[in-house]
Amino acid sequence: MQRRTWVARASLLATAIAATVFGAGVHAQGKDIRIAHIYSKTGPLEAYGKQTQTGFMMGLDYATGGTMSVAGRKIVVMEKDDQGKPDLGKSLLAAAYGDDKVDLAVGPTASPVALAMLPVAEEYKKVLLVEPAVADSITGDKWNKYIFRTGRNSSQDAIANAVALDKEGISIVTMAQDSAFGRDGVKAFKEALKKARLVHEEYLPPATTDFTAGGQRMLDKLKGLPGRKVIFIIWAGGNPFKIADMDLKRHGIEIATGGNILPAMTAYKQFPGMEGAAYYYFGIPKNPVNEALVSMHYRQLKAPPDFFTAGGFSAAMAVVTALKKTNGDTATNTLIKTMEGMSFDTPKGKMTFRKEDHQAMQNMYHFRIKVDPAFAWGVPELVREIKAEEMTIPIRNKR
Repeated sequence: MQRRTWVARASLLATAIAATVFGAGVHAQGKDIRIAHIYSKTGPLEAYGKQTQTGFMMGLDYATGGTMSVAGRKIVVMEKDDQGKPDLGKSLLAAAYGDDKVDLAVGPTASPVALAMLPVAEEYKKVLLVEPAVADSITGDKWNKYIFRTGRNSSQDAIANAVALDKEGISIVTMAQDSAFGRDGVKAFKEALKKARLVHEEYLPPATTDFTAGGQRMLDKLKGLPGRKVIFIIWAGGNPFKIADMDLKRHGIEIATGGNILPAMTAYKQFPGMEGAAYYYFGIPKNPVNEALVSMHYRQLKAPPDFFTAGGFSAAMAVVTALKKTNGDTATNTLIKTMEGMSFDTPKGKMTFRKEDHQAMQNMYHFRIKVDPAFAWGVPELVREIKAEEMTIPIRNKR
């Protein structure tokens, strides 16, 4: 009798524990998935930040089939403005992780802000999905295991642009902003060159508007050299193409650069035939996700999606793909294990997070500028899609 009573009590206790655990699981499953999106709502890169935000929200809508939820958990996005300031970005991320209890964060726009934020993700042991900050060091020597990046890095930009410019008999001068973005970009570009000759590196303050002094230094380095002469520009914001006002053609000097946002590409109309490599242009990729993005963007905003809109959309696709694979589990270690090596669809086609540094491997586009009266910008016509597997992207972290 005593034994039967003990067994009965043990059974009741087990049932109660199971019910408690199950109830907790249901509660956890029903909690909102909280995502902090930290980007430049204002500041020098405001245009880039706005595009990223638009793309991110459209991507979440598309990836969740309009429900804005995964596995019964509603996705809530908390937007924060870092103003392009590293210290502010760092404090906003700490507050998001610590006070707002977000499950993960996305952003920022500027590379210096991203570099300031990386240690915060490590301190709080939470995922930071970097989009679109581009400096190599983000997934290089400053990287930690909580960092993933859907945005392209400087090496991907540089190696893709080398496809267009790295030819025998070409002398190149680089002009870049004196920042992590600019210097990492030039470093990667220089390493990628095998045939062309780099004769000078020109670094200017990020907010430069008068390019006369820098332009003269570059002109002096190139004029008189035999063969093709090219100034390759790595720049974010502003109008670095003002150097064309120095009558470079008289000295046989060309300008080359990568892709950019559509307003910046109005300047490209001055340079028909100019070649480079782009991360994205809405008219180039042919896949269902890009078709959906272009359609949504035209329907909602009466204009085509831009460079960073595609990036925000890609970040959302990565987030939702991971959450679907975990069935809504947002535990950091589960997310990291799921995302390492994970492939996901984007407007550019398939991307894959490389296990070694969590950089998204992705295709790039070799273009040639065409002037079309129907468009306000120089139209980048596809010369060749550069497949991810064609580019040997250095692993620069210390893992």
